[in-house]
Amino acid sequence: MNNKNEYILCAAIHYKDGGSYPHQPKNVDSGLVMAGRRHSDCIAMLSLLNGYNKSLVGRDAQGFLTSHNRWVSRSEAYLIAKAAGQLLHNLHDPANPILISEDLY
Repeated sequence: MNNKNEYILCAAIHYKDGGSYPHQPKNVDSGLVMAGRRHSDCIAMLSLLNGYNKSLVGRDAQGFLTSHNRWVSRSEAYLIAKAAGQLLHNLHDPANPILISEDLY
């Protein structure tokens, strides 16, 4: 991972519906990535726009968008945010460090 100057922009959910959409993060080949301030904002927008519902659990993944136009998992996002000095709080389990949006703001 080359994270020189890379930092976390916002929360995001990768909804893996198998579709192909324009303007997705450069490392996402299929599915839709919805961004927002918190993951709950992303879920709300998916619900309004795409018929997202609880029966689709398992086809979505919570993560973050980076300044390098990448979608990353919560664990990779933690490493990026830590290296970028973005962690205002440290609310994760030390045995399994993952980023939550509350760590950022």
